[in-house]
Amino acid sequence: MLINYRQTLIVVLLLSLAATGGSFYAQYVMGLNPCVMCIQQRLAVIFTAVLALVCLLLPLARGWGRTVAALLVSAAPVWGLSVAIRQLWLQSLPLEQQPSCGAPWTFRLRDAPLFDWYEPVIRGTGQCGVVDKVFGLALPWWTILLMGAVLLLVWGMWWRNRRV
Repeated sequence: MLINYRQTLIVVLLLSLAATGGSFYAQYVMGLNPCVMCIQQRLAVIFTAVLALVCLLLPLARGWGRTVAALLVSAAPVWGLSVAIRQLWLQSLPLEQQPSCGAPWTFRLRDAPLFDWYEPVIRGTGQCGVVDKVFGLALPWWTILLMGAVLLLVWGMWWRNRRV
């Protein structure tokens, strides 16, 4: 069975939605309070879902449509990967050498318009050096696995369908 590029984007969308749901579950049910970099990774996952949804509107039967979709959908995972890798580096430092992540986003954006609408998405702490684990794996590693899988899937299917 030949999987077309539209189905690939739907899989990316569903993976991103599942990961977003998992991040909210970890925060609001398991009590893991995300740091600033964790929130940036969450936003990268949300943007990946949004971009995959938008790219479903492109003419994916054409080569240029698949190329534009691959480039657009890749932007957020590349950003998420870079943040996750930086957070892993930061967490590997001794406690006294760990730089601050800055003030929590809820503090920085509290006077912004519509703050009450998006505040639950950006609520967290400023402690990026804290290592929280789910199933024995630090949270940035989950982002690296997800974003790596998305990039491999998007570009692998682009390569496979490049001449269709």
